[in-house]
Amino acid sequence: MANGSGRPKPAPAVWYRTEQNEDTFRLIVGGFWIISEARRLDFLVKAIQPKGFTRVEIDCAALERLDTVGAWLLLRTKRELQHHGFDVQLVNVREEYRALVHTIDHDCTAPPAGLPPPHTFADRLERIGRGLVHALYQVYGLIGFFGLVADETAAVILNPRRLRVAALFHQIEDGGLNALPIVGLLSFLIGVVVAYQGADQLRQFGIDVFTVNLVAVGILRELGGMMAAIVVAARSGSAFAAQIGTMKVNQELDALQISGISTTEVLVLPRLSGLIVTLPLLTFYSNMMGLFGGMVMCYFALSITIPAFLEQLRASVIDWTFWVGLIKAPVFAFIIGLVGCYQGLHVERSAASVGSHTTRAVVEAIFLVIAADAAFSVLFSVLGI
Repeated sequence: MANGSGRPKPAPAVWYRTEQNEDTFRLIVGGFWIISEARRLDFLVKAIQPKGFTRVEIDCAALERLDTVGAWLLLRTKRELQHHGFDVQLVNVREEYRALVHTIDHDCTAPPAGLPPPHTFADRLERIGRGLVHALYQVYGLIGFFGLVADETAAVILNPRRLRVAALFHQIEDGGLNALPIVGLLSFLIGVVVAYQGADQLRQFGIDVFTVNLVAVGILRELGGMMAAIVVAARSGSAFAAQIGTMKVNQELDALQISGISTTEVLVLPRLSGLIVTLPLLTFYSNMMGLFGGMVMCYFALSITIPAFLEQLRASVIDWTFWVGLIKAPVFAFIIGLVGCYQGLHVERSAASVGSHTTRAVVEAIFLVIAADAAFSVLFSVLGI
């Protein structure tokens, strides 16, 4: 066949044709069944519909080139036809391609992949219901664990010698002293951001000096304690879940229980006590670093001198402003420690479970801390604090 210029039209790089012989449907393939033709091949073979036949032959005699992708497409076509009830045979495969076809045919024996059925409205409702039931189960488990911890705490109070002082100071060092750099840096940056954004808005009304009030109230009442709690949840909460979970995977918890030692007394109480001691101190440190960051930004953005900043700060910090953030800190610490230890004790005996419960400990702790902060805000508003 010639084109408009008189030159013969080149044959397509890949092709197929079909023949019908009584009950046999013959698919004759030819050309270059290689990776560069894969997109076109995929479209071609999917269009094959040998309806009305029981037997299909795929004749490969006219193949000029065949690579792994082409062989896989041939075998995928064969398996899809077999999946629909046809008796399919590959015939006339050239000697140099038989090893390739044989390897793919015997090493890739998985059935043809199909699209999953679309999710119905009932499926989504079922998923929501399962999530709700799981959340309620988690709440029920945490309440039960809280009762166990309260019982063990009462026993330690009645007999203080049972308190493991060395473990307590280790948790104070690990969860408090080692967290100072990251808490200080983040709180400083939060103070800078709050001061910059506040100054940018208040400058429009000519009251940019009240940026100091915004920084003081925002940091002391909410942001300082919240930032410290989130950092502790990410550091200590995840560490509690991972450490206790790893001990469970290694059967160390079983050894403690067999020895008659309370895992709650040995593992949970020192961690909880350490957090309850350190988080108020970290909150105070976070507040100071946040105010320092706000002071630096006010000096450069608003030209408010340090004495002027401190004077405006003294006027804005009244009554309970300073103490509100510190009062919430022990509650946040108890929530973080409780969730982290609970998730660690419920790890299954696999490494994947350790990672899953560690992630869950961080997410649940941060969620509960924010929920508790919202509850405190409502309570303080009702009390007029």
